[in-house]
Amino acid sequence: MSLRLLQHVGVDGTRSVIAATSAGAAFVPGVDSVRALAERAIADGTDLAGAVAAYGTGASVDIAAELAAGRLMSPIDHVDPAHVVMTGTGLTHLGSAEGRDKMHRAAADAEKQTDSMRMFLEGVERGKPGPGERGQQPEWFYKGDGSGLVAPGAALEMPDFAEDGGEEPELAGIYLIGADGTPFRLGLCLANEFSDHVTERHNYLWLAHSKLRQASLGPELLVGTLPEHVEGMSRIHRDGAVLWEKPFLSGEANMSHSIANLEAHHFKYDLFRRPGDIHVHFFGTATLSFAEGVTTREGDVFEIEAAPFTLPLRNTLTRAAPRSVSVKAL
Repeated sequence: MSLRLLQHVGVDGTRSVIAATSAGAAFVPGVDSVRALAERAIADGTDLAGAVAAYGTGASVDIAAELAAGRLMSPIDHVDPAHVVMTGTGLTHLGSAEGRDKMHRAAADAEKQTDSMRMFLEGVERGKPGPGERGQQPEWFYKGDGSGLVAPGAALEMPDFAEDGGEEPELAGIYLIGADGTPFRLGLCLANEFSDHVTERHNYLWLAHSKLRQASLGPELLVGTLPEHVEGMSRIHRDGAVLWEKPFLSGEANMSHSIANLEAHHFKYDLFRRPGDIHVHFFGTATLSFAEGVTTREGDVFEIEAAPFTLPLRNTLTRAAPRSVSVKAL
């Protein structure tokens, strides 16, 4: 039975961890965060399932009802959001180049491959290296720190200067850096790697700007063996009806890069192995409503669901009020 971990906050602000399997869900007494549970597992030389077993389980809980009540948090966080690093990789999925190529084609000679297509094809060729080999490095981007992580069910807010607010349905790997600098993968989450595709389309060199946005994680952290094949559905609801929907695929069977190769190229940098830090790393997608001509607007609801996760990820699109920023000389 696959183990899923969730973070819960009660009406009085008390935090808890929930362990869920196909047999049901129950609170894990004595621990108030997935990060603390992972630290216990590392200290004990066991895994997350072993740490849950060490604490035991208490009262049962209906996780669907708790999600509906707004009492499920993001499945990972840190007391200091600056110690959560959000990053990601693109052009990692079979078929993922098509939408990006459309966006970048207008800025390139139609007789030549775009940089996006070249990078995708290089990943197809060398993105799944054999043992002891170094594979092709992927596209990489920085998304922000933990202050941009939005709880499931909460609003995704695009800045007032944003040209667009669009969904990116994908999987995210969750990591804790151990005391000796070892990255420990805690598991996978459903994710909406929310981005500004209009800004990116204008010039692919603006990709860095387009990615500095919030993101949301599904409420469940899937622990254990990584699934080879994940099939889900991405939807946009508007005014109570489905405006757009399309299935999406993820997992290594549907990717041009292996997860191990993406991890190797992220954690090869010393600054990403700082003890105690949490990393949320988005693995990319091949399905975008923007690539099919959809223009989102405030009030739209993004919905992402996929087995083996049992709960959907939903977020409503909003826009921030204009903010004036000025620099003062000292």
